[in-house]
Amino acid sequence: MGGFEGHLYPGLSLFFYGLYHTRLISRALICNYHVQYLPRHPWSKGRWARLQQIHYVGLVKILSTFILVAQELHNIRGPFVLITKMYHQRNFLYHKQWQHLTFYMTFFLSGCVDVVSQNLLPQRSAALEQGAQALGMFLILPLMVSHLQDSEGVELLCHILLIQALFLLLLVVIAELWAPNTLQLWVLKAFLYMITGSWLIQIGFMLFRPISGHKWMDDDKNDMIFVTTFFCWHVASLVIVMIWIYGFSFLWYCYIR
Repeated sequence: MGGFEGHLYPGLSLFFYGLYHTRLISRALICNYHVQYLPRHPWSKGRWARLQQIHYVGLVKILSTFILVAQELHNIRGPFVLITKMYHQRNFLYHKQWQHLTFYMTFFLSGCVDVVSQNLLPQRSAALEQGAQALGMFLILPLMVSHLQDSEGVELLCHILLIQALFLLLLVVIAELWAPNTLQLWVLKAFLYMITGSWLIQIGFMLFRPISGHKWMDDDKNDMIFVTTFFCWHVASLVIVMIWIYGFSFLWYCYIR
């Protein structure tokens, strides 16, 4: 996730995944569905019957992983190796790039689980998907904590706020394993996915492409204070977005559809 694109693309993936869950929650509230069980097409013997059973969100996760990995490898100059031997010493290279690739692999594994689990019963499919999400967050959180090394000032504060959202998301997905039908957990999960994605995008703009054209200064107290302020604005804005999605869904399912 180095550079502007390295923060933008993962942020968009997480944000749109949160929007997807928000739509599911809205439909569940309005139509009295179980949130985690997607409506499925009945099995048929037609030519395109198997395509109707594909979990397209899982395929999007897999495709996003390939795009993110290609973007990460494109920015590496020189041979991409894990260990190099120089002066009779073995040193690890590209430690942050390897962290990024490990981060992306959680998307890939989650997408594979989503696709494979479609052949199972809805309860087992949901349990596998929730377990994959919990495992992914369990891997991402320590990666982000170690990512704080060599960070300071604005960058450090931005990533601390990101880790705060990731830690809450980890707690929610773990709690969901024991309470899968709890609507409050699904609301929190959708919200935390969106805040993680939107804040990751914001980090990219603040560190690499500031909208004002002026670099954020680590020794400026006003800049440090406004980092937290912007994070709070993200929280408030996404609450409004979730309310708007629910309102639109209510009009769609009750009056338009």
